Amino acid sequence: MYVVRPAAAAAAAFLGLTLTVLGAAAATASTAPGPAAPATGARGAGVLGPVVYAHRGASAYAPENTLEAVDRAMWLGFEWVENDVQRTRDGELVVIHDDTLTRTTDVEQVFPDRKPWRVKDFTAEEISRLDAGAWFGDGRYAGARVPTLREYMERVGHNRQKLLLEIKKPELYPGIERQTLDLLEDMGWLDARHVEGRLVVQSFSADSVRIVHGLRPDLVTAFLGTPTVAELPRYAEFTDRINPWHTTISADWVAAVHGLLGAHGKAMEVDTWIVDDAATARKVQAMGVDGIITNAPDVVRGAVGGY
Repeated sequence: MYVVRPAAAAAAAFLGLTLTVLGAAAATASTAPGPAAPATGARGAGVLGPVVYAHRGASAYAPENTLEAVDRAMWLGFEWVENDVQRTRDGELVVIHDDTLTRTTDVEQVFPDRKPWRVKDFTAEEISRLDAGAWFGDGRYAGARVPTLREYMERVGHNRQKLLLEIKKPELYPGIERQTLDLLEDMGWLDARHVEGRLVVQSFSADSVRIVHGLRPDLVTAFLGTPTVAELPRYAEFTDRINPWHTTISADWVAAVHGLLGAHGKAMEVDTWIVDDAATARKVQAMGVDGIITNAPDVVRGAVGGY
């Protein structure tokens, strides 16, 4: 797989050798048949399982895209978190999924006369006043805030986590690709260490992914969607991964993606979303996916292993 995981690779190699030796010994000791091995795909369902990405942080357990969700993912033992980036009226990058503030904040109470409450119509200072946690669960996260991307990156860095960053609705924010990369550069996230194994940039917009690749050809990028097999070679020119909704794929489709070389000359990968239950996690693992994006990373890890 294209994510650089030297420690994981070493562990896998050692474990593979150990299992080989133990398997040979067991075969000599007994000829009784054991249980059939589970079906696995060609790539993602290896010894360590697919990579597990905490979607908007561990968002089944803390308010999505908040620092609290990032921390919850860390406490659960997950390195990779996913987020969404948009831009305020005064040009600040903030981490929020919807292009309106209504679902995950108290904006309607704080600013009742600002309908339709779009992110791009509010300043960063105004958004900082909103409660982005009271809506979630039993209210224990009341007072959580919508973080700026800079604040978010500081927390991810402090936690020694890795980031799957989504540029959300880029058609609403001209130039957001360069602005995002400039901020990542300023925060030290575009050095070789981060680019090679700690950062992936994705979008539902093929044009946005293409722009990111053009600005920083060294970065790993991903397109969110499910192109047809015939369309895949076109995407391989500017991206490294195709990240589809789990209901739209099959083992044959995953194999077709794996059969192409992406923008960096390596086999393309598939990270599927959003999988929150054990049965579906095992199903997509059997298809051979390389990663699973989930609100409940502990559930997925319990079902398929992964890290």
